[in-house]
Amino acid sequence: MGAALTRYRVIAWIVGVALILLVVIGMPMKYAFDEPILVETVGQAHGFLYMLYLVAAFDLSRRAGWPLKRMVLVMLAGTVPFVSFFAERRVSSWVTAEETGRTPEPVAG
Repeated sequence: MGAALTRYRVIAWIVGVALILLVVIGMPMKYAFDEPILVETVGQAHGFLYMLYLVAAFDLSRRAGWPLKRMVLVMLAGTVPFVSFFAERRVSSWVTAEETGRTPEPVAG
């Protein structure tokens, strides 16, 4: 599950940064200065990257055995600026806690 978590964490950060660029820089440039180039390029990139985010979140949720509600909420986290960073930290702590709880006790010799 470690590789799935790493894939999820990387794409969560990338999607989060792309969404912030889009909303914080691109949208004001488009509507205040009539320069839509950043929205056109970053918007398309974010759309593609969000698809990868969905795949990574789905893969991780199936491996971790999450309920459907948790999986959907994690998937939606990539649509709100700054929330993907918060979700990434929560997901990392959930998976780490699950992995630590599943570690067998060493056999006393």
